[in-house]
Amino acid sequence: MLSWFKSPYGPKYGGGLVAGEVPVHLLGTAKVLLSKAPNPQLLGALTVLQSPEFVSFQKGDWPVSGEKIPDLVALTMGFSVQEDLSWPGLQAGPLFQRPRANVLVVVRGVDSLALPQSVASYPLENPVPFNLDSVAETVHSLFAEDTPVVLQLAPSEERLYMLGKANAVFEDLPVTLQQIRARLSQDGSVLASLPLNSLSRNAEADLLFLSEVQVLHDITALLQRHRHLAKDHSPDLYSLELSGLEELSRLYGQDSPQYRDATAILASVLQKFGEDVYGLYGNSAVVEVVTVKTFEAPLTRKSRSILESKQISNPGSPYNLAYKYNFHYAVVFNIVLWLMIALALAVIVVGYNLWNMDPGYDSIIYRMTNQKIRMD
Repeated sequence: MLSWFKSPYGPKYGGGLVAGEVPVHLLGTAKVLLSKAPNPQLLGALTVLQSPEFVSFQKGDWPVSGEKIPDLVALTMGFSVQEDLSWPGLQAGPLFQRPRANVLVVVRGVDSLALPQSVASYPLENPVPFNLDSVAETVHSLFAEDTPVVLQLAPSEERLYMLGKANAVFEDLPVTLQQIRARLSQDGSVLASLPLNSLSRNAEADLLFLSEVQVLHDITALLQRHRHLAKDHSPDLYSLELSGLEELSRLYGQDSPQYRDATAILASVLQKFGEDVYGLYGNSAVVEVVTVKTFEAPLTRKSRSILESKQISNPGSPYNLAYKYNFHYAVVFNIVLWLMIALALAVIVVGYNLWNMDPGYDSIIYRMTNQKIRMD
């Protein structure tokens, strides 16, 4: 369940004045000041850039928790979730109609972007780190035969996950920072069309930001080259994480001209990116942008067992880590175990029968041989 936004206003005042009570004629001014005061819990925003008509987002100020964004993406794609999402920002749509793609872009280092056009925008609370792994597994399990496009990319961390037709579509996509920076020096890079202003082509933080902009440009270019993939029946999933603004904010500060210029550039690039993807998928794609100043680590309680052994289970690691194994380990172990037992019993039974066999009476081979000898 999502935690609802509680009004900061106190109880209604009435009657005569007592000690510590605010006069009635000052209540209106106090409420205006409180409504304009920033809420420390709202540290980002969820902005829906593009959405088809059958995916209905309602305009309002309902906050959405960061940990619920994967469930929200799953619901927009027509999938079911484990827990009900009691959030009025998204209304139920038609049962037999789903968008062809969902594109989620996470921008770190800024609370909100001045996007010129958007469907709706909602404040973000509890900005804990999240991923769309559960949604990707659902897409792959339900549409395994159609091999949908699943792309999860974080250029700054050089983290890439591709599934299905994405391996063929984005095989030429620069992934590492070295590849992306080499792409910036080639023909058709974004450096020729972007107003850099105070941004430098030689600073590391500036190059990181420009590299992420280049990745957005290359994704739309590759999708335009493979337009036929946007017309199949399987939904596609894209998840991009951009942290260039966070590096610029850490290096120059949020009041610097580099940060302001980068924010303006990214807002216009994201707006065009959303329009291009929306058009490529025949106006049947949902494009969301999550802006968060910084992610908060989820609160966890660490405990140790009194039976914890000091012996290191993995000699190659000094951190007492267990050996890595697949979640199919129990199934494979049982298959191998019982197959070995069955083969061992079969060998024992065959060996016992061969040892106690009388060649003169029990073996058809010897009887046929003896008859053939007599006939000769």
